[in-house]
Amino acid sequence: MTSRRRFLAYTAFLPLFLGLKKAGIVSLYSQPEDHISDFCRKLKPVGRILETEGYYVWGTSPIKAPDGKIHVFYSRWPEEKKMGGWLNASEIAHAVADSAESEFKYVETVLAPSGEGFWDGTTCHNPHIKEVDGKYCLFYIGNANRKTDTKRIGLATADSLYGPWKRPDKPLLDVSQAAGAWDNHCTSNPSFVKHTNGQYWLYYKSWNSEEYYNYTDPKIRGNRKYGLAIAENIEGPYTRYSGNPVIDFSSRGKNTQFEDAYVWHDGKKFRLVSRDMGIFGHTYGLYMESDDGIYWSEPLIAYFNTDYYFKQPPAPPHLSKYGRFERPQLLLENGSPTHLFVTTQGGRFMTSSAFVFSLV
Repeated sequence: MTSRRRFLAYTAFLPLFLGLKKAGIVSLYSQPEDHISDFCRKLKPVGRILETEGYYVWGTSPIKAPDGKIHVFYSRWPEEKKMGGWLNASEIAHAVADSAESEFKYVETVLAPSGEGFWDGTTCHNPHIKEVDGKYCLFYIGNANRKTDTKRIGLATADSLYGPWKRPDKPLLDVSQAAGAWDNHCTSNPSFVKHTNGQYWLYYKSWNSEEYYNYTDPKIRGNRKYGLAIAENIEGPYTRYSGNPVIDFSSRGKNTQFEDAYVWHDGKKFRLVSRDMGIFGHTYGLYMESDDGIYWSEPLIAYFNTDYYFKQPPAPPHLSKYGRFERPQLLLENGSPTHLFVTTQGGRFMTSSAFVFSLV
């Protein structure tokens, strides 16, 4: 029997549900309870951060410093480049706040494109910050030709979150050279875990070049999947896991894909959050678990679309990804997440900014 509390909740959200259904967006109450993760149930929206006049802001990765302050490393590029600027003009900036729920203030740009002839010559994007073996490790992606086929993962290191950062002269993980390999197009969107066995595990996104260039539908360019590469040293060399890709949704049909994974180990299990690309809906996030970091559970909902958490003006014509969260990154305390950092279009300047959730 439905409780009075749940009945009132359904009643309160009915107008929103009908509006989302009409727009083709699935609501919380249209999903069976067992599709919603405990992670999702704990989320409480805090609000937008890093709304920056003249810039698009993307991919915000947080870390707690020894003094308790929260540092974030994030992508940004000039507004005049529009949304496509992530591929040809992005830089990685650094901001600091007293807590995850207070104002973040820009400190400096730590990685800008290196220029002609360098592997990260035309963009530096999607940072992923970790403290590993007493050093700060800033994983990121760069490209050399303003296109996706030279996207590679790199690693910059520093003894302090304030730098100086030692940037790499070559990528940390190159593409597969095997003919027809699933990951011969790029290496992208890293997520790093130091395994309890002492190994260094790097999860990465890629797809196949032949699929990318020989498409029949202009909206479909390959199928994004995730692989795993393992090293005995943080700076490599990394060897691809023989069973790659470890996450592949292509068999589900309708060009269902997978990207933007953030993987962590809480002392018991490997867990991840990611962007949904066709399981529940493209405006959702996914949550998955694994005992070994290789074989993953069926996905559950990690978070919903923006409309579920707050109201926005109608989408302007220049923002085609309006209404969804991307690039989930977590603030961890002793292996457990306290805050979720995502990015979303819109905001004060109708570009894009980071958005923070607490987990309560």
